[in-house]
Amino acid sequence: MSEKDLISSDINAYIANQAAKDTLRFITCGSVDDGKSTLIGRLLYESKMIFDDQLSALQKDSSKFGTQGDEIDFALLVDGLAAEREQGITIDVAYRFFTTDKRKFIVADTPGHQQYTRNMATGASTASLAILMIDARKRILEQTRRHAFIASLLGIKQIVLAVNKLDLVDYSEAVFNKISADFEAIHKEYLKFDHVQAIPLSALKGDNIIELSDNTPWYEGPTLMDWLETVENTKIGKGPLRLPIQYVLRPNLDYRGYAGRIASGSIALGSKVKILPSGVETVIEEITSMDGALDSAEEGASIAVTLKDEVDASRGDMIVEAVAPAELSDQFRVNIIWMHEQEMIPGRSYILKIEGGTANATIAKPRYKINVNNYERLPADVLELNDIASTNISVDRNIVFDPYEENRTTGSFILIDRESNVTVGAGLIRYALRRASNIHWQALEINKTARSEAKSQTPCVLWFTGLSGSGKSTIANIVEKKLHANLRHTMLLDGDNVRHGLNRDLGFTDQDRVENIRRITEVSKLMVEAGLITLVSFISPFASERDGARQAMGEGEFIEVFVKTSLAEAERRDVKGLYAKARSGQLKNFTGIDSPYEEPTNPEIIVDTEKLSAEECAEQIISYLLEKGYA
Repeated sequence: MSEKDLISSDINAYIANQAAKDTLRFITCGSVDDGKSTLIGRLLYESKMIFDDQLSALQKDSSKFGTQGDEIDFALLVDGLAAEREQGITIDVAYRFFTTDKRKFIVADTPGHQQYTRNMATGASTASLAILMIDARKRILEQTRRHAFIASLLGIKQIVLAVNKLDLVDYSEAVFNKISADFEAIHKEYLKFDHVQAIPLSALKGDNIIELSDNTPWYEGPTLMDWLETVENTKIGKGPLRLPIQYVLRPNLDYRGYAGRIASGSIALGSKVKILPSGVETVIEEITSMDGALDSAEEGASIAVTLKDEVDASRGDMIVEAVAPAELSDQFRVNIIWMHEQEMIPGRSYILKIEGGTANATIAKPRYKINVNNYERLPADVLELNDIASTNISVDRNIVFDPYEENRTTGSFILIDRESNVTVGAGLIRYALRRASNIHWQALEINKTARSEAKSQTPCVLWFTGLSGSGKSTIANIVEKKLHANLRHTMLLDGDNVRHGLNRDLGFTDQDRVENIRRITEVSKLMVEAGLITLVSFISPFASERDGARQAMGEGEFIEVFVKTSLAEAERRDVKGLYAKARSGQLKNFTGIDSPYEEPTNPEIIVDTEKLSAEECAEQIISYLLEKGYA
């Protein structure tokens, strides 16, 4: 009885049959219009995983949206979005399931267009195998090289070089051999696949998909399905036990469980484990799942465990094998795929999410980026959409990780923009920067608390932000004079003054502005540590950097003061004559003219210099400080 018939006659038997099979996750990738969606549609059709109503709908859709005349357009089985059908392209990653007598499959159809490269990387991140599609007429294109490099970078070890549309080149053996040889040359020098299997195909006609085609008598290798059914299935989360704690279960006083999904390895009753980052060792006492108590569990299982000892463990911590623990570090050498139209600027703070938790991250200037045409390493100051680069990254706390080559799950991360919460990059950790492990925070006998008590004040940062000419420096100066007269200990950091010394090497590009604020943030943090009320008067046009400065300070230590003034009023004042120069083109990258200013959305204090005098604005700020107990 076929599996399709089994579904309708004995669903329990079908489910049991499927549960016993191995599951292979793979992707189709390559340049646009190479036939990826058509191939997946053909695999679904040939594996008898299309029901009669689906086939009927496909035939109707083919006549309406199809590109194959009177024939069935198998790509429509995968391209389900309206925009995809209208444009005839794949945009989103589409996951499809099918099964044969030997194996289950989850296939990701990834877009070929360069602007959707990030979607391809998403699909590749969970795949064990890639089918790299090549149009026999177009040969190896730039996007072919990019997708091959990304697949290799993300740890995929098995690849099918699917030379498609061979029917359009008269099933030429010479064409197939030339493409295979060209790719093999690239593979040997630049890529890291364990095995490349070249197969001549026509996804549309079905050649060499299920059965060897009479049109290619010169080909004696496996069919695509034969190869998919027999190739080694490399596990994504290989390696020792890694169980990220996602939730602490405390239904009553007698139970404390730690729930999560096993990222790699296995766990059993009595297993000796270590809790990271604390490093406390203990023993697994109980394992439960939705099915009840278990003696053991494997990678991918969602479980809850109890521990023999009382330990301090919470969400974001990780349970690891005691004899093979993960690493801890706050600085890494990484590879990054940039996924956003807004460029990556060194020094800007991003949110980093990894299996080992969440942290604030800062990316250094890229060491190099990869030219996907020839895989040459190129210098780079910033990263743009689809750039692939090597760089260093630092985070504000030790995080748990494994090098990506050892464990794809615990060695990969994403970067999130602070303001938009959009994922802007994905990366993999190559190794920790070991020199950081030799640097330890020195405990000092005289600390911030002692310095603050000696000065009888609560240290903080008053961060003045606003357009040039808004009155930031004037107001900050008045505030400091009033605080000084009241015997408060202060320090004023003015943007122009600092650029004469500490930041004299910086210009006014976006990346220099980011670095400018990063340095001032660190200096301000030291000033607060010294127990001072620190006044910072910088345009600081980017919300992300101001938020990064806030995150760097302790709770309640950062007070954002928005010195509000319209651009028209700032230009009217033009105290330094800068707006006139910017309007005439003499001054580039000037905030408000050809460089943006992002207004604060929720500052602690707003002073409107079009309605109040500088003195009145200063009094408003002093009142706030007195009310909150800072002065």
